[in-house]
Amino acid sequence: MRHTLTPGDDTLHGHFSPDLPPVLTIDPGDSVTYRTLDCWWSAGPYPGGPNRERPRVAQHRPDHGHALIGPVAVRGARAGQTLAVRIDTVVPGNWGTTVAGGWPSGFNKHYGVQEHQVVHAWTLDPVSMTGRNQHGHTVPLRPFMGVLGMPPAEPGLHSTTPPRPWGGNLDCRDLTAGSTLLLPIPVDDALFSVGDGHAAQGDGEVGGTAIECQMDEVTLTFDVRDDFPVTGPVARTPDAWLTLGVGTSLDDATFTALDSMLTLMQRLHGLSRADAVALASIAVDVRVTQIVNQTVGAHAVLRDDALRWPDADSVGGLR
Repeated sequence: MRHTLTPGDDTLHGHFSPDLPPVLTIDPGDSVTYRTLDCWWSAGPYPGGPNRERPRVAQHRPDHGHALIGPVAVRGARAGQTLAVRIDTVVPGNWGTTVAGGWPSGFNKHYGVQEHQVVHAWTLDPVSMTGRNQHGHTVPLRPFMGVLGMPPAEPGLHSTTPPRPWGGNLDCRDLTAGSTLLLPIPVDDALFSVGDGHAAQGDGEVGGTAIECQMDEVTLTFDVRDDFPVTGPVARTPDAWLTLGVGTSLDDATFTALDSMLTLMQRLHGLSRADAVALASIAVDVRVTQIVNQTVGAHAVLRDDALRWPDADSVGGLR
């Protein structure tokens, strides 16, 4: 079955919380098509000026983080199982914004731009998949959702800013249409939310924002799995496996991502741990996911063409 969710009083929220009631309950195998706001709850295109002066929708509150849609309950999902989220469609709107500098942060301090802010207003073309800013810079679009996840099990409100093992503000540019994200379920019914559309972003999201945009259509298909346990985010893209790690440092995030990748390689190919380490040193790439969300992220990538496996038929799909 296919369901639809759009921004409104009942669907918008600015925190993760296991206490939020679901706005929709679906069965495993169902799809949900969303329309989302940009991360700032913008009411429309923003041409520039101080970011705090942008027009926002009526549902925004000063303590809100990203504009999220949900939560969606998945019937029968239980804490400890794995939620599989297939990303079927991601279609951006026709405008977006990038903000750099102008607020206190470790990275802005390093760059020397804490006191100087710029706003790039982008016109987006979802047909040609290009974006152009007011200065004439043009970039290819590669749209994805920055926030995909579930709340911690602890009661209360939790910030949308840091990514967690159960997803959230992952900001992984490889989670485009055609990918499937696997997450450990922290609470019964899953209570999944999505938001923070990005039309384009580099690895690292080094300035703190991507091309932040509303999404005209995001379609996700949900399943619950008992046969594929994960301890953090794992993704299957059209041509690779990704394992994501988060931590207080890039070292911590990297080794979390690599630990997950080694476990995945052992599971898929029957390797010993030492053999997995040896092959990972040859074939696995480590990338910086983001350095700007309080908790930083790294991801390990094993491309399908990096190794020729004896059991090559197992590489391309989830099993």
